[in-house]
Amino acid sequence: RRLEGALETYMDWLAADYGEPVPGGLRLGVDCAHGAAHLAGPRLLRRVGVHVQAIGDAPDGRNINAGVGSTHLDALAELVRSHGLDGGLAFDGDADRCLAVDSRGRPVNGDAVIAALAIDRHRRGALDAGRVVVTSMTNLGFHRLMAEHGIAVEVTDVGDRYVLERMLATGATLGGEQSGHVIDLVHHTTGDGLATALMLLAALARLDTDLDAVAELVTPFPQRLVAVPADRAALPGARAVWQAVRAAEAELGADGRVVLRASGTEQVVRVMVEAADETQCQAICDRLAGIVRREIGV
Repeated sequence: RRLEGALETYMDWLAADYGEPVPGGLRLGVDCAHGAAHLAGPRLLRRVGVHVQAIGDAPDGRNINAGVGSTHLDALAELVRSHGLDGGLAFDGDADRCLAVDSRGRPVNGDAVIAALAIDRHRRGALDAGRVVVTSMTNLGFHRLMAEHGIAVEVTDVGDRYVLERMLATGATLGGEQSGHVIDLVHHTTGDGLATALMLLAALARLDTDLDAVAELVTPFPQRLVAVPADRAALPGARAVWQAVRAAEAELGADGRVVLRASGTEQVVRVMVEAADETQCQAICDRLAGIVRREIGV
């Protein structure tokens, strides 16, 4: 049965927990992905003082995420540039994620969003356990930035359930993924894109900064990611593969990293390499992908 007043109750809760001051006169594009945020997103942001221009706010039952939302930032970037806005916020279809673009339409991914939130909380003494939890896909540039600010970083496998598990185990209350899925254990145990949006805007106000600066906050290391068709069950026992990984890690030292993981849904092994030098990054990734293909490829 229909729960009357659910939308208002939800927005009241978000405004009460996260509706802190936002930068004055902020003009933002808001992309609701023709999904769950199509009503609450624009209304809530207007409620806290943002001047909103919305797109992706007309779901018809079939167009969810179709060329819009956090998985397709080009539409929002064009809106922001063409109307001279201060930036934009993009939700995904079920509104558990939030990414952004700056005034030039440059993407602000989850690494940058989490970095801004962590730095803001750390400066206020509100970063519980003095740490933040991210996944193995988080760029090495994020780790370097956190180290500069004296913030510890916990790394988990990809997936918000693993992030939550590590947060509960370590006492951290902030964690998330590059995709814009952010968990704030101060108030709840799952990702909520609208809560993330309000947290980000409040952090901008407290840090006296803007989305242009946040877009440049994390200096990303060159990254290469290859999905190799392979027998994922054979990966743990593939000695030649892991020998090659250890050799690559020794070659990179502190200036890079290697992540090999079997997909949880496909017969592929994902090879990710980050390095300070782009040419070296590509060469190591190609080499490791070739060894995976040779040893356990299908």
